[in-house]
Amino acid sequence: MEKVNALGRRKAAVARVYLSEGNGTITINKRALDVYFPSSILQYVVKQPLHKLDVVEKYDIYAHLDGGGYKGQAEALRLAIARALVKINPEDKPALRAEGFMTRDPRTVERKKPGQPKARKRFQFSKR
Repeated sequence: MEKVNALGRRKAAVARVYLSEGNGTITINKRALDVYFPSSILQYVVKQPLHKLDVVEKYDIYAHLDGGGYKGQAEALRLAIARALVKINPEDKPALRAEGFMTRDPRTVERKKPGQPKARKRFQFSKR
């Protein structure tokens, strides 16, 4: 099996993932998963699609993460891994879709409007 690549996005984060057969090593920006995401919760989020299909020890994953914060990056990586797994085996899609791993979360930061301090906040109104 050659490398399978996929893209995942969340908020401002972009994850490019390269999946190949191996022993379960996850490398992010040339660093190990536990170094890049010290939080065990974020490590769990990243591995969710692999645990769902029970293929944690089957694939080596190399990921390039860019933009956003650590939570957005972890969720973008989860989406990219799920998409790559579906490219390898399309029969896995319903199982991953049921868990919500195939859905791109469309929520992003609302733009700031002119004449206001933030997107929805207004400057204080003064009658006189």
